[in-house]
Amino acid sequence: MTIASEAMPLSEQMRARAATVRRFALTDAVFRAVTRGAAILVLLILGGVGISLVVGAWPALSAFGGSFLVTQSWNPVTEKFGALAPIYGTIVTAAIAILIAVPIGIGIAVFLSELCPRPLRRPIGIAVELLAGIPSIIYGIWGLFVFAPFLQTTVQPFVINLFHGVPGLSSLFAGPPYGIGLFTSALILAIMVLPFITSITKDVFDTVPAVLKESAYGIGCTTWEVTRRVVIPYTRVGIMGGVMLGLGRALGETMAVTFVIGNAHRISASLFAPGTTISATIANEFTEADGELYTSSLVALGLILFVITFIILAIARYMLARIEKRAGA
Repeated sequence: MTIASEAMPLSEQMRARAATVRRFALTDAVFRAVTRGAAILVLLILGGVGISLVVGAWPALSAFGGSFLVTQSWNPVTEKFGALAPIYGTIVTAAIAILIAVPIGIGIAVFLSELCPRPLRRPIGIAVELLAGIPSIIYGIWGLFVFAPFLQTTVQPFVINLFHGVPGLSSLFAGPPYGIGLFTSALILAIMVLPFITSITKDVFDTVPAVLKESAYGIGCTTWEVTRRVVIPYTRVGIMGGVMLGLGRALGETMAVTFVIGNAHRISASLFAPGTTISATIANEFTEADGELYTSSLVALGLILFVITFIILAIARYMLARIEKRAGA
């Protein structure tokens, strides 16, 4: 207690303490109300977006019914619309991007946290994080004018000749080599989501207690064994979160995909063939939609993407809950 408080009468000290307690209680109540309001606001915005999409998509859904999801024809002249081709392109490109980016991103994170010389960790880490700040349209321009011609003249002809005559793979990698297409857009998406997965994975790797890794090294484990049996099991929840963040970015990416996917409303067995995605279709055609049914069909595509993203995130939360439950057990 200070000299001033000691000089105060006991009643005044009690009143001062009561005022302090009331002030703290008021501050705590205000903080609780603000945070609760922010959480409710997020739910209201999410619900408002969902309701707006349903209302806007209702004319198309009522006109085409379930056939809208299983038809790939897209003809604004005859007003015959189907969402199968954009759905197929969205899922295929995002899946390929994640299959490519996840092992590379985890490998980079392992190198930065376990193997990289200390003077190089910061420059390489900053370089990886800078990739996340590049606008998507820059990726699209680079993909169209640099990456796609390179694939067209070198990679795609080699792969087509390599798998020619192989059952299954010959149709999956069939020509001609356009340069643009599903595979090119998937590679661009993999490059775009790579820094997100790498950064989050490295950050969660850095949270592993040093005593766990030192104990593993002390009993003779190699770096591979420490990474596989200590680091990854300890951080698997965080790794899964980074993967889901990258997948969400891949599903909703618009401009970069629009540049390099070819924007063709058809489904082809070949990954080298042009295609389209939901976001690319909306970006290309929304300004040209001049009828209620045309506009409603584009809004219905947005609703489908909203539902796909919600389902994937729900599955991710379920997987994380299962992982945490097993870890607790």
